[in-house]
Amino acid sequence: MTEPDDEPGGVTVDRSLVDTSDPAPWFALMRRREPVWHDERFGMWHVFRHADVEAALTDHATFSSDSRAAMAAMPEFQPFTRGNFMVMDPPDHRRLRGLVSAAFGRRAMERLEPLVTAIVDDLLDEVKGAEEIDLVTALAHPMPVFVLADLLGLPRADRPTLFTWAKVLTGVDITAGAAPADPASSLREMNAYLLEVVAGRRRAPGDDLVSRLVQAEVDGDRLADDELVGIVSLLLIAGHLMATMLVANTVLCLDGHPEAAARVRADPEGLLPGAIEETLRYRNSADRLVRTATRDVELAGRAIPAGARVLLWTGSANRDPAAFTEPDRFDVTRTPNRHLGFGQGVHFCLGAPLGRLEARVALGRMLARMPSIEVLSGVEYFGSHSLIRKVPLRVRWV
Repeated sequence: MTEPDDEPGGVTVDRSLVDTSDPAPWFALMRRREPVWHDERFGMWHVFRHADVEAALTDHATFSSDSRAAMAAMPEFQPFTRGNFMVMDPPDHRRLRGLVSAAFGRRAMERLEPLVTAIVDDLLDEVKGAEEIDLVTALAHPMPVFVLADLLGLPRADRPTLFTWAKVLTGVDITAGAAPADPASSLREMNAYLLEVVAGRRRAPGDDLVSRLVQAEVDGDRLADDELVGIVSLLLIAGHLMATMLVANTVLCLDGHPEAAARVRADPEGLLPGAIEETLRYRNSADRLVRTATRDVELAGRAIPAGARVLLWTGSANRDPAAFTEPDRFDVTRTPNRHLGFGQGVHFCLGAPLGRLEARVALGRMLARMPSIEVLSGVEYFGSHSLIRKVPLRVRWV
């Protein structure tokens, strides 16, 4: 895509006025005309270029992720806040993240792959033979919840409840038109459930991640119950949404680029990982990240005051021609691919290895079991062009 010369409305273009099914033209306009833009109506600063977004993401001392104070108003959020290292900066962030990181290392993923494969095949077996399915409800949404439940050692009988909480607390109402659930109520229920799980593991540890966290020590101290609840909640909520959208977005990208899809189908082992990475660049669900300036700072010649809220548009950074050759082309062999789909710096997504594994296994099993996959009309979104509620597919089975 060529960056537009006709700039309707100048630099005051509001994203709400832009076709959110394809924000690339707006991203291109802002990168060129106002790469660091102050929206005076809402007091927000917006950053669009790859170099600037990456610089902010890697400078956590200046662009802080700590939003615990803003979450303190809701009592239900207290356990989630205390253990949620995503809303912390070092040293608190480092202390808690370090306890969990080993569970997502390379060896852990190798041990987990057979479990992911079994869950994917079980879900596909439930819809086998159907000529039309919804990718999200049949596979992409339940799969990561079930994987995380097994990783955490939670009973399989509790999967439906965990699945419901995950939907409510991420704002993902998979059933279009359903009455909205109360997040505060769901959070209270999940807190109570997880406190019971933690108490049970303290009495009788098992071979699961919750047990390892219960027994872990930080500077000679064990984690408090609410810290443990917060960590487990974070894994369930953030982990499932990322994997769900990565699977759905990769299918949409391949459907929209038939030549790339044919190449991946011909060599899934060699090209599917690259297709997943390119989806993270081309159509990632987390197209923006929020930070708070801790001091007066200059970025791309603009003076951002201390205390300002800053939106870092990773979706725009991932289409920046200064960082990517032919950025609007979906290229499954793109090398290098310096996308910011999983963030950058100390807050680089902890669950990235698991998300990649889940996407690779889910898509690989679909390709192996479905010689034909076609996206039908009726794809539904919520809130963003890459947050997907529904992906109707016409499929043929082996």
